[in-house]
Amino acid sequence: MNRIEKLTEFLQASPEDSFLKHALALEYIKAGNEAGARQLFEEILSKEPGYVGSYYHLGKLLERASEYEKAIEVYAAGILVAKKMGDAHAANELIMAKEEIEEDE
Repeated sequence: MNRIEKLTEFLQASPEDSFLKHALALEYIKAGNEAGARQLFEEILSKEPGYVGSYYHLGKLLERASEYEKAIEVYAAGILVAKKMGDAHAANELIMAKEEIEEDE
């Protein structure tokens, strides 16, 4: 059984587990299923907006899809959440990702 199958099985037992969804989304990216990953990241953030790591990965997916404005919006939302939670490291990563896009425009 591969990692995607294992994570899917775990999610069947705990369908609301954001950690499992995030892990599955990362595996989807590795497997080239960016649409599946995007859906999971969006689902996580709609139900648990404090799951800061998902903002970065969703933003990167949007960048690869050339959806730069949406990526900037995702990064900006993540920055606010990270700052509110006192997660300076995550906030700085999101700020750098956002600024990188803005410099290229």
